Amino acid sequence: MNEILEKEVANAWHGKLNLVYADRKNTTQLIYNHQQAPLKVQRPFYPEGEQVCHSVILHTAGGVVAGDRLSLDFHLQPHAQALITTAAASKIYRSNGLQARQLIDIKVDAGACLEWLPQETILFNSAIYRQDLRVELATEASWLGWEITRLGRSARGEKFLQGEWRSHTEIWQQGVPLWIDRQYLPGSEEVFHSPHGLAGQPIVGSLVWVGNPVDSEIVAKARNLWDGAGEVGVSRLQHGLLCRYRGASSSEVRNWFTSVWQMLRVNFLSRGSCVPRVWQV
Repeated sequence: MNEILEKEVANAWHGKLNLVYADRKNTTQLIYNHQQAPLKVQRPFYPEGEQVCHSVILHTAGGVVAGDRLSLDFHLQPHAQALITTAAASKIYRSNGLQARQLIDIKVDAGACLEWLPQETILFNSAIYRQDLRVELATEASWLGWEITRLGRSARGEKFLQGEWRSHTEIWQQGVPLWIDRQYLPGSEEVFHSPHGLAGQPIVGSLVWVGNPVDSEIVAKARNLWDGAGEVGVSRLQHGLLCRYRGASSSEVRNWFTSVWQMLRVNFLSRGSCVPRVWQV
């Protein structure tokens, strides 16, 4: 076992990605890009005009193995507008004891907005994975992010019966916590079927919008956009909105999250529909 762990440590990646965006005469530019394998960012895209910069992150190793440490740091300077997504679903491979970890630090300055919309994360059975995401918002800054996680390769009939998944998200503004969410799910038959766990469903998802007070009409619209078989919930936060999903269909949750995201764009960002083209590949 020790030899196996030593081999996993030797093969582990320590990837880093540091991106800084700035507003230059109403055009958002990626002014700083530091990348370390296996993380890489494609050249910026402007499918909805120069004000919003679209970026796509690549994981060139194809998947995350035990012992990997991935660090992502995004900084939006005042009035910058960016949308960041990933080129493909993230795969977290089974572990022989070591934890794979991803740390995401986001800073959004005054008047800036970041839309963080990664594609699905797939945890193989026996994976041990933790993600820590922290957002620091300045006054009049806004952030929208989602997380969609598939526990076990359910298309192959695989269940998440061993390993563990942790997801810690914190959103702060001027030293005040706006939303803190800590999720922990150990792989086991009991947790997989428990109504307090997965309830037999392999996919969970969260969408969070923080930046503006949300009224009951927006909450009702988010609920009315749902039309699926899974279980969902919509809650109003002090400065935003929270949507939850538990079900069995990636397309179902993604379609709903996308509809809610587009609705929030229209109501708070004065933007239209613009789905990243990498999702359509």
